[in-house]
Amino acid sequence: MAVTPDTGPPPLSTDEFLVWQSLGRLVHALPRVLDDDMSRTGVTMSEFAVLLILSRTPERRARMSALASAAGLTPSRITRVVDDLSKHDLVRKERHSRDSRVSDAVLTDAGLAAMERAQPAHLASARRRVIDRIPAALIPDLARTLAELADSLSPQPRDT
Repeated sequence: MAVTPDTGPPPLSTDEFLVWQSLGRLVHALPRVLDDDMSRTGVTMSEFAVLLILSRTPERRARMSALASAAGLTPSRITRVVDDLSKHDLVRKERHSRDSRVSDAVLTDAGLAAMERAQPAHLASARRRVIDRIPAALIPDLARTLAELADSLSPQPRDT
């Protein structure tokens, strides 16, 4: 789709506009309802995402920059989330073993237990709010498309 100085980008079709408008509404509404659903678990959606990501990493450890990228959070936001989790002994922040300028987040046993307690609420919310509303045949293509979109918007992790 060529953009020229004279014409600019072509207008959105009706379906393209509906996708764009609906996506905008979704990115604003979904975090709020997911946090509401998670409120009874004692962890926010962002905190749960960090705990879940760390639970799936080798040695339950990740560089802060990689964790921010995987969670879709800014470096300053991941620092706040990890600091909050650290106050409750769910995550520990340590210097990276090979580069002392870099910090790692390490999931504690208490953090793993908290993630496992919150996981049923997270799965129920994910299914009720999103997954069960998408026809099963569309899931594989939608999953790839959304992952590609998210990857295209995520900055490459820097060491922090």
